[in-house]
Amino acid sequence: MTASNLSNVGVVWADAARHAAFDAWLAPLAARFQLRPETLRPASADASFRRYLRLDCSHGASLIVMDAPPDKEDCAPFVKVQALMAQAGLCVPQILDWDAQHGFILLNDLGSKTVIEALNPEKPQDAEAWYRSAVEVLLDWQLASQSGNVGKLPLYDEALLRRELQLFPDWYIAKHRQFALDDKQQATLAKTFDQIVAHNLQAPCVYVHRDFMMRNLMQPVSPDAPLGVLDFQDAVYGPITYDIASLLRDAFISWEEDFVIDITIRYWEKARKAGLVGAGSASGWGDDFGEFYRGVEWMGLQRHLKVAGIFARLTLRDGKPKYLADAPRFIHYIRSTCSRYRELGPFLRLIDQIEGIQAQVGYAYGRM
Repeated sequence: MTASNLSNVGVVWADAARHAAFDAWLAPLAARFQLRPETLRPASADASFRRYLRLDCSHGASLIVMDAPPDKEDCAPFVKVQALMAQAGLCVPQILDWDAQHGFILLNDLGSKTVIEALNPEKPQDAEAWYRSAVEVLLDWQLASQSGNVGKLPLYDEALLRRELQLFPDWYIAKHRQFALDDKQQATLAKTFDQIVAHNLQAPCVYVHRDFMMRNLMQPVSPDAPLGVLDFQDAVYGPITYDIASLLRDAFISWEEDFVIDITIRYWEKARKAGLVGAGSASGWGDDFGEFYRGVEWMGLQRHLKVAGIFARLTLRDGKPKYLADAPRFIHYIRSTCSRYRELGPFLRLIDQIEGIQAQVGYAYGRM
């Protein structure tokens, strides 16, 4: 089979040179993996410059190609984290071939159904089993970081926390809302960011997926198989609260707080039993679920602000407007958290000013 025979029906290549490089890479793999290149088709895309293609094999299975232009995406973190997750026993795509120069990776196919497709926010009772399974996967990942693996991933440190927070004023406030902060509002924002960073740096550290949500978890291909894990290339070593906040305050589906608290308690009990949040620790999170939940909320606030900024950037810079349609979900998360903590009252008023929301009188601060 020659490169000229690879018609790639249904796959659009904006760059002819990259198309040729892809064909040249795929051609010798066809016999090795019994590929049928004529079946190449889009599988999915994400918020980055990566895309995923699917092609069939002559024996009936299918494989996935990651197409990640090296001038825009670095595949090395994906390869590194894949190895760590596989070592931890997680179900992740196997790397069958990697063209590091051109940014092509051949992967086994974990299926086409994400867990979020099985969920209905009106039926939390049906979702509970999926979330309990996700918690088990998360704990396996976090426990792997306790086995002499510190230093294998970048630190989720103060510098990174602040860079992420800055996405909110830079992209959401200034560019999306086109709202100019005055000196008082700037001071409120800066003080709030200081509080968020200080709270989140108190958390015990583990491996962090950094986008652990049901859209990035795959339904198992058989009843006894674990959930598959995708989109893990941005993993870091940082606050234990991040991934559980990401899972339960999802970018694309929301749950009532009683369901969120129930799953968080189940996670906390297992994490405590596993020694991830030990009783008697400096944080007190192993002794008091209320303190742990407070930590999850402050970490969630960090994520909500970052994601609102990212969604604005995806629309305004990258031409992907569908993400910004979910921004109101994050503003709701932000306002809900701020309404529960007295020290976040000034920031809540600032958010209302930016959003044009009429301020209510007499907020009830349920957590101090």
